[in-house]
Amino acid sequence: MVNLETQYLGLKLRNPIIAGSSGLTNSVENIIELEKNGVGAVVLKSLFEEQIHHAASHAIMQDESANLYPEAEDYIRHYTSQNEVGNYLRLIEETKKSVSIPVIASINCISNTEWTDYGHKIEAAGADALELNVAVLPSDPEKGSSDNEKIYFDIARKMTEELNIPVSMKLSYYFSGLAKTFISLSWTGIKGMVLFNRFYSPDIDIEHEEVKSSFVFSTPAEIALPLRWIAMLSPYVECDLAASTGVHDGSGVIKQLLAGASAVQLASVLYKKGFQEIGSMIETLESWMDRHNYTCIDDFKGKLSVAKNDNPAAYERVQFMKHFSGIE
Repeated sequence: MVNLETQYLGLKLRNPIIAGSSGLTNSVENIIELEKNGVGAVVLKSLFEEQIHHAASHAIMQDESANLYPEAEDYIRHYTSQNEVGNYLRLIEETKKSVSIPVIASINCISNTEWTDYGHKIEAAGADALELNVAVLPSDPEKGSSDNEKIYFDIARKMTEELNIPVSMKLSYYFSGLAKTFISLSWTGIKGMVLFNRFYSPDIDIEHEEVKSSFVFSTPAEIALPLRWIAMLSPYVECDLAASTGVHDGSGVIKQLLAGASAVQLASVLYKKGFQEIGSMIETLESWMDRHNYTCIDDFKGKLSVAKNDNPAAYERVQFMKHFSGIE
């Protein structure tokens, strides 16, 4: 029998498959089913920084008295923010009572302002770790790369200094010096990085001439981007790496582990195929390890990272050539 146990963020997982933050991880009932289907850990649906602020602002707009009495505005803003957070804290508490797998809370943030106070409440509610989903789109022409990067470092340092539970960061690929930035982030005290965020993607409806959302779910082809960077970064960062986006089957799990990931996060495939796909992935991983005479994850984790691969140019090369693509 092969051993699928692995360590991620200092937490012991029964296997490296994690249900990523999504609408599927927003209820205790779903998380119980995810555990029954074999998942190693779960990341709760994110509590959004904007969600808290918007809830308060909307309530104020609906209450005419807020315009007459400043103290009413303060009360409404505080109440609605606390209500949003209160629901999230109850989700953490109830989930921890109902499952034995690690429960990772998540905050989607774009600044290092007042939301950081909620980290302590999340810790007190019993979360095993906190994943910070930080995404700063470098679209402001007045800001340089150092301005944008500072936000990530400020958040990382503040949260790791204040919390006792492990902190990870879910990051984008929008960095001019991605390798240097991520290696430096790994020195701040965070215990993990998740590569990469999956963003809202705009599309254009040409008949109605309007912008709409599209490309909600990932495809298996999208595994290539996180695979490249995990293979290139895993030998050098001082924290765990988790792969996100594009893992749709057991082969995808194996590929990311070979590249150096400690765990993989799933979402789109669970929407498309259901929770039972987790079991299929586990069977594929077990069968592959048995055929290759591996007894545990550490036997092969990172075996094909850039530091151990005989052909590192396979990761470094960016130009499309038939020699690398296999297309005549």
